[in-house]
Amino acid sequence: MSEWTAVQGLTIAIDGPSGSGKGTVAKILADEIGLPVLDTGLLYRLTGSVALDHGAALDNEQAVVGVVDSLLGSIIWTVEGIRLNGADVTATLRSEAVGAAASKVAAMPAVREKLLGLQHQLAENGCIMDGRDIGTVVLPDAPAKFFLTASVRERARRRWTQLKDESGSSLDDVIAELKMRDQRDRERQHAPLKQASDAIAIDSTTLRVEEVVDRMLGVLERRKLIQATNP
Repeated sequence: MSEWTAVQGLTIAIDGPSGSGKGTVAKILADEIGLPVLDTGLLYRLTGSVALDHGAALDNEQAVVGVVDSLLGSIIWTVEGIRLNGADVTATLRSEAVGAAASKVAAMPAVREKLLGLQHQLAENGCIMDGRDIGTVVLPDAPAKFFLTASVRERARRRWTQLKDESGSSLDDVIAELKMRDQRDRERQHAPLKQASDAIAIDSTTLRVEEVVDRMLGVLERRKLIQATNP
C-alpha cells in the first residue's frame, strides 16, 4: 500500500539527461504515492529499434515517420513497459545501439509530433512521466516538475555498470557516447533537452536514490499535492 495519496489526476514531470537516474527515481516515487509511471524514452527506443531492424535510414525523417505510423496501432504502452504485437519488447530496448538510434529519431519534429498524442492520452488520469521534454512540451502544465542531473562521469559510470556484462564497452567509451548523446539532445531544434523554468533541479551525483525521492516527496507535500495515507 502506498504511504501517500496523490490528488486526483496529478501529473509529475521528471526530466534529465541519460543516466541521471530519472527512471529509477520515477518508479520509486510512483510506488510511494500510488501513481503509474510512464517512461517516454521507451517510445523513442522502440522507434529506433524497429527502424534499425527494417533498415530505415536514421537520417531520413520521412522513413522514420513511416516506421512510427506502422507501430501506432500495435503498441501497448503501460507501467510495465511496451508490448508490440502482443509481445513484451521492453528488455530488448536497453542496448547502447538502440539508445543511440533513439537519440537520433527523437530529434525529428515529425516523429515527436506523432508520439505526442499518445503521451497526452495516457497522462489524462494522472501519472509520473520521465523523459527529456516532459516539463517543457509533453506536460507543460504539470503542477510538479523536476529536472534531475548528475556529472557526466557519474552518469557514465552508472550506465557502464548496467552494460559491462553484456557489452565490451569501456567506461571511456560510455563517457564519449554519453557526451555525444547529450549534445544531440540539447541542440536538436525541436523539443531540446532543457530545464523548464518552473522545474526544481536536483543534482544526484552524490545523492542516494532514496535521498532524491525524499526531496521530491517533500516538495509534493508542501504543495499539498500528496498527503499521508495514515497521518
